[in-house]
Amino acid sequence: MPHPLPHRAGGPPLPARIGNVAFLGYGRFGAALGSLLRDAGIGVRALDPGAEVQGAARAASLPELVDGADLVLVAVPVPAMRDAITSLRPHLAPGQVVADVGSVKTVPARAMAEVLGVDRPWVATHPLFGPASLARGERPLRAVVCPNPAHPDAVRRVVALFERIGCQVLEQAPEEHDRVMAFTHALAFFMAKGMMDAGVPAGAPYAPPSFQGIARTIETVRADAGHLFAALHRENPFAGEARRRLIDALVAIDRSLDVAAKDAAPEDAALAIPDLGALSPELRETRELIDELDLELVGLLARRSELVQRAARAKATIGAAVRDPLREARLMESRRGCAAELGLDPDGVAEVFEVILRHSRSLQERRSS
Repeated sequence: MPHPLPHRAGGPPLPARIGNVAFLGYGRFGAALGSLLRDAGIGVRALDPGAEVQGAARAASLPELVDGADLVLVAVPVPAMRDAITSLRPHLAPGQVVADVGSVKTVPARAMAEVLGVDRPWVATHPLFGPASLARGERPLRAVVCPNPAHPDAVRRVVALFERIGCQVLEQAPEEHDRVMAFTHALAFFMAKGMMDAGVPAGAPYAPPSFQGIARTIETVRADAGHLFAALHRENPFAGEARRRLIDALVAIDRSLDVAAKDAAPEDAALAIPDLGALSPELRETRELIDELDLELVGLLARRSELVQRAARAKATIGAAVRDPLREARLMESRRGCAAELGLDPDGVAEVFEVILRHSRSLQERRSS
């Protein structure tokens, strides 16, 4: 969570709460974030000549876009960020905050500092979720917000906005963020792209568990933000170093594997894979796996709750009742059948789903009240 920030010295006071957000750029991510904001009661307006603006007020021009906005979110590709911020600058009123949502932070932060300076408050941010992860109901949502000593009030307001839509907020300097993303986000895309180009059969039905996690990474890259690949590497100043270190390590492993077994050294460090060691006996390892599964179950329940609320909104639109006894009966019959097939106690599983259904009904009733 963010550390307390000092109050901004000088300049007009900023409103305590962001009530209206304007999007410059409203592609898949912008529309997904806009939906979260609207669900939290925040007004959304958008300008994007290249996209169909749905669920938000369409602006016809930059002056119309920023008029009355507390926050302007620049949601354009990172290479286009400076031009977009420059085009916004003449239309901004004092106190209006500008923030970017790019996956790289040093480039947008530098552009905002140079174009907006100290006269217009700005904040560099990176929401760590995308349209596909939102559609799957994945939780918790996380967002990075970069400290800005020139505009601490603006940072506080943006942090509060992300928290209002259910995000855990992390503070990182732009350089620190980009270094971490180079060895995580960018490398994940790099490996996924390489495996796709190599023709790796991600959908093989007999793929072992050791590969299934990699297959999920490839699927996520393709579904969530495949268009980010080039920007993640070309705009992040640390991505080249991350790629070189990975490639050097893979080349060293490849050379060691090419050595004939009879000529290989007994202890080849390049081929060693550290095991769990003596500090992880069977019981401890089993308990750790149970803890991991429990966390996954909680995460799945959170995702289910998100989908339940989406269903409540759909029911409200068509005037349907919250409770559907026929569907609930079919659901219970189906879950009992699945439990029996897996060797579980059908009655015990039914009790679990009774609790889940009560919680779901409660969520929908609160939503409709």
